[in-house]
Amino acid sequence: MGAGALCGYGSRTLPWIKHYTPVNEPLTTARFSGLYGIWYPHGLDDKTFVRIQLNHIKGVKEAMKAIRQVTPDAQLVQTEDLGKTHCTPKLAAQAEYENNRRWLTFDLLCGRLDEHHPLWKYLRQNGASQVELLEMVQHPLPPDVLGINHYITSERFLDENHQYFPHQHLCQSEARVDYADVEAVRVRLVQMTGIHDLLLEAWERYQLPIAVTEVHLDCTREEQMRWVKYIWDAANQLKQEGVDLRAITIWSLLGAYDWNTLLTREGAFYESGVFDLRGGTPRPTALFKMVKSLATEGEYNHPVLRNKGWWERDDRFLYHHHCPTSKTT
Repeated sequence: MGAGALCGYGSRTLPWIKHYTPVNEPLTTARFSGLYGIWYPHGLDDKTFVRIQLNHIKGVKEAMKAIRQVTPDAQLVQTEDLGKTHCTPKLAAQAEYENNRRWLTFDLLCGRLDEHHPLWKYLRQNGASQVELLEMVQHPLPPDVLGINHYITSERFLDENHQYFPHQHLCQSEARVDYADVEAVRVRLVQMTGIHDLLLEAWERYQLPIAVTEVHLDCTREEQMRWVKYIWDAANQLKQEGVDLRAITIWSLLGAYDWNTLLTREGAFYESGVFDLRGGTPRPTALFKMVKSLATEGEYNHPVLRNKGWWERDDRFLYHHHCPTSKTT
């Protein structure tokens, strides 16, 4: 049974469901599977990445077509990780490519990827036919809600001086220079964009309703609470500024296993969410009261929220990049 048929079957058996995400984070999954070799089919090249991404978008469209045959008012909530790439001056071209690429899922669904798009030539050179790209332009499927997922690791920093960074951060490619790709939050002198401005970029680019669809931090209970407040405050500020921001949603509600290794090692590492399952039954964590209060009363006060999260404190830095200036494209 194909994806569209499965989605159609699901909508018939669960007719009260109106919001769908047939493919979660298409671009992120395509990168991890086609460029970085982390997930099946463990590709390490641009052609594999491009084909996976285009197939994801086609799958989303076919799935929503099948769902709407049963539930005509079904809404597409298309999720995607949103960050930004910062860099040393030497890696400006790579950062520009990555900062254009981060919009690829939404640009393809919205029919924006025509001959004038910065990634048109890249896609054509790596296996995308003109016919299939123009078909997506001619028959767009704009999301009803942009589902923005953002993590503390979503903003990256590229530095050709990879000798100053751990070996596991080294990215090598025949077509590019060797460089380190690290969490920007850990690098001194890098000016982070932050969730408020990232969401504002998405709003100004698409003018579509937005939800922050994954709000989670694998850390202490106190830092998890501060992260939720960080997202909550940014979302409310954006609403006051006129952005159609519909919701923030907590992931993961019941915790998750082995995401610290991106599911590459079965170590049974468990990170809790609003509930902790390690005792055999769901046990509310410190997040429970906070999330319930935000959902029902729109506010929550707790002494730990008076302090900044670690991502906003000066003790977060692990690296000090050695170029006199850094660049964000």
